[in-house]
Order: sequence, then structure tokens, then C-alpha cells
Amino acid sequence: MKTKNLNLVLGLFGILLFAQACNIPSLLQKDANQNLPEAFIQNSDTTNSATIKYSDFFDDPYLIALIDSGLNNNQELNIILQELNASQAEIMARKGEYLPRINVNGATGLKKVGRYTSQGANDANTDIRPGEEFPEPLPDFLLSANVSWEVDVWRKLRNAKQSAALNYLASIEGKNFTVTTLIAEIANSYFELVALDVQLDILNQNIQIQKDALKIIKLQKRVGEVTELAVKKFEAEVLKNQSLQYAIKQDIIETENRLRFLIGSNLPSIERNQENFLDKEPTIVNIGIPSQLLENRPDIKQAELMLNASRLDVKSAKANFYPSIRLTSGIGYNAFNPKYLLSTPQSLLYNIAGDFVSPLVNRAGIKAEYVTANSKQIQAAYFYEQTILKAFTEVVSLMYSVDNLQNSFDYKSQQVDALKESISISIVLFKSARADYMEVLMTQRDVLEAKMELVETKREQMNALVNIYQAIGGGWK
Repeated sequence: MKTKNLNLVLGLFGILLFAQACNIPSLLQKDANQNLPEAFIQNSDTTNSATIKYSDFFDDPYLIALIDSGLNNNQELNIILQELNASQAEIMARKGEYLPRINVNGATGLKKVGRYTSQGANDANTDIRPGEEFPEPLPDFLLSANVSWEVDVWRKLRNAKQSAALNYLASIEGKNFTVTTLIAEIANSYFELVALDVQLDILNQNIQIQKDALKIIKLQKRVGEVTELAVKKFEAEVLKNQSLQYAIKQDIIETENRLRFLIGSNLPSIERNQENFLDKEPTIVNIGIPSQLLENRPDIKQAELMLNASRLDVKSAKANFYPSIRLTSGIGYNAFNPKYLLSTPQSLLYNIAGDFVSPLVNRAGIKAEYVTANSKQIQAAYFYEQTILKAFTEVVSLMYSVDNLQNSFDYKSQQVDALKESISISIVLFKSARADYMEVLMTQRDVLEAKMELVETKREQMNALVNIYQAIGGGWK
């Protein structure tokens, strides 16, 4: 008879499970496309500068010191580190959900029931010992241990725990991506600051040259060779460049404060080295092959881990359609008097039970959760593809940028050299009345603009170097 009852229960369970499985919405998941070209524009060299530490990649000790300070003190980075601790705690919480729960209980109390109730009338006629009436009011002492465990048949809880673990690893990669971004921002701001210093020096030198030229113009006016118009033109040029000094000084202050914010420290001064800035040769960056981006770029690894986690979330949400099975048991001692509390078997109590619960009607919430999890999985797949494509296009663009900026810098250097010679030539011609003052003025203006553009091109060149180092995944290691 017992076997028949057991078979009946199992049969009903199987029928119910089959009905539930047939009623699960059919949704499609998306596989991410990882296809990448074999090489970056016929570059098949697998040597990759992403494996080089930033302290070896940059050769400026002042810059390295600023990066070190930023990695230790930057507030945004420290906020992310605390988020990692929270993600790690989430893994512990998920793990605890599929482990048995064991509770130890201790309780005491006092109870008085009415004599003219079923329990009171029964107690009044019950003797604990011959000649002794049932105690009233009745004390109660309890000492027990209870165990409950949800059997994770469908891996709902384990999938949720693995998803939390993958999200934690994704958070680590997110932290690594923040590190690469922070290093690039500090380096770019540092080179911008150095470039501003050099531009300010060039401007000061040019102002001095223009002041000397103004003296010559004033002497020429005294002897009647030029008019007051020439004097005023040169004075205006000097005043314009003196005004430009303060604009550059303001840019220097703002860039210094940006660096202070990035390194998380209010240093009284930002030390830097501006010597031979225009002669600085950019470090050669080996970009490797596109497939190495999948291993070196933290944002790609983060997107991949989030994609894997989203797949587990779909499985966990799908398991909600199936019955949940829970086992419970307990054992302990219960007595009205402490001296009888550990009497065995008189005060011993125990229980064991098993139940399963299955959603049968009104499953809209479960369906919504399942559809949402599936949509997020598709979204994660597209995001992963987008991240890979973004990384590839960044590297290709920066490759061309480095080459084009190098060619541009070479031609601008030749332009500056030619214009430097034209200054002395224009002054000699002016003194011999073979050139007018406007030619001298325009030549000085052209030289200043060319020098300033040369410094700006060098800054862009150094920034491109930093950016391609970041684009291939360098810095965080």
C-alpha cells in the first residue's frame, strides 16, 4: 500500500513537471560574434606593448610619480574598490542560499489555559506522577536544532551564485579598465601641462623679440623713415601677445588642478620636466594582432564575463517555472520543568518533512522575470560585440594618427626653421629700406604661430602615444 502511494505521488509529480515544462515561453538567445581580422593592416607581428608596465613604458620620473599617486589616492578608483567588496559579499550571499540552514533555538515561557476548555479540562485530569496534579500555570522550556534545505535540483541557486561570481570578476575587469583610463588621463594632462610651459616660454621670447623690433621702429620714426602707424602696429602686437600670456597661464592653472584631482592629492606644485620636449622621440608601440585585444583589453573581458553571467541568469530565471523542493527537520528537548528537560525519550521531540511548491496559476511575474533576463542576455551579447568593434577601430585610428602626426611634426619643424631665418632677413631688409614694417611684423607673427603649432603637434603626438598604449590594453598590468 505504501509503495502504491509513493508511486502515485511520483506520478503526479512527473505529470506536473511535464505540464510546467510545456508551458515555459520559448525565447531565443544570442551568441556574440567574436570575428576579428587576423592582423592590423598587414601587421602580423605578435609583439605587444600591452604587457609592458607603465613604469617601464614612460621614461619621465615625474610622470611616473604622478601615476603612482593617482593609483593610490584617486577617489573614483577607491570607490570602485569598495564596490568590489560589495560584489564579493554578494557571492557569499548567493552561496549561502543553496547550503542547508541550521538554527539552534532556546526558549522558555509560561502558559495558563482556562480550566473549562478542552485543554484545561484534559490537563486537570492528568497526573504527571501518582497523586500529583498537572502544574498550573504551565512552564515551558525548549532546546532544539532545526535544519532546512532547498534541494537545488534545477541549479537555480547554483547558477545564481556562479552569475554573481562572474559579475564580481567583471567588476575586477571594470576596475582594471578604470586603471588604464586613469593612467592615460594623467599622462595626457601631464604632456598638456608641459606643452603649455613650452608655449609660454616661446611666447615670452617672442615678446622680447617684438620689443626689440619696436625699439628699432621708434628710432626709424625719429629719423622720419616710418610713420606713427608702424609704431602703433608693433605696440599692438606686443600688447596682444602679453595678453595671450595670461590665457596660457590660466590654462596651466586649470591643467595643474585637473592633475591634482586625478591623483587625489592637493600638491602645492606639480613637478614636470619641459626640457627638450620638442626633441622627445615617441616610444615605439607594438600593437600585436587583433585577437590579443580579447585578452589585454579589460573592457572586452568585462563585457565577456557579463555576457556569461547573463546566460546563467536566464537559466536561473527559467528554473523558477519548475517546482521547488524543500526538506526540513528538527530535533530537541521540551519539558515543563528544567530537571526533566534532558530526559530521554520522555522529553525528546523531532520532526522531518519534505514539500514541493510549484507555480500553477498567475505566473505573470515569473514570465516577466524570464523575459527580462533573456532580453538582458541579448543586450549583453550586442554590448560585447560593440566593445570588440570599438577596441579594433580605436587601435586602427590611432595607428594612422601616430604616423600622420609624425609626418606633420617633421614638416612643421622644417617650417619653423625656415621662418626663423626669415626674421633676421626681414629685419636686415627693413633696416636697408628694402622691406616695410608690415613684412617684419607678419614674419614675426608667422614664426610665433608656427612655433606654437609645432608644440601643439608634439603634444598631440605624445597623447596619441598614450592613447594607443591604452587602446591595446596597456597599463593595468
